[in-house]
Amino acid sequence: MRMLVALVSRLMFARYLLASICALSSDMALFLMLDHVGAVPMLAAFGGYAVGLVVHWTISIRFVFDTGTGPTHAQRAGFVASALLGMGITLSMVGGLSLIGVAPAIAKLLSVPVSFLIVYAIRKYGIFARA
Repeated sequence: MRMLVALVSRLMFARYLLASICALSSDMALFLMLDHVGAVPMLAAFGGYAVGLVVHWTISIRFVFDTGTGPTHAQRAGFVASALLGMGITLSMVGGLSLIGVAPAIAKLLSVPVSFLIVYAIRKYGIFARA
């Protein structure tokens, strides 16, 4: 039984990682477009993250977290709250690193693993713990 739980957990992480890659692709595409047209790095990070959030939600509720009958209101609220935390981490890192001279795209890339791991843990062990 323990091995089955470990296997399901790994598969969930793999599905979450794929959903995150799709969301990150959308996020980075908009971020780079906004950066290219001269947007302030934090504004570009906000726009990209917001689009990535919609993509991630759509994929997560369909393919990552098996909620059976669909997500509850509490899960929706938790997803948004965890996204706001991830966005805060991203904006803080992009803004702070940009201020010290790091290129905005590099700052954004550095924020990805930090935000990803924190938000994944909150969603897996909190919001969708019973899914």
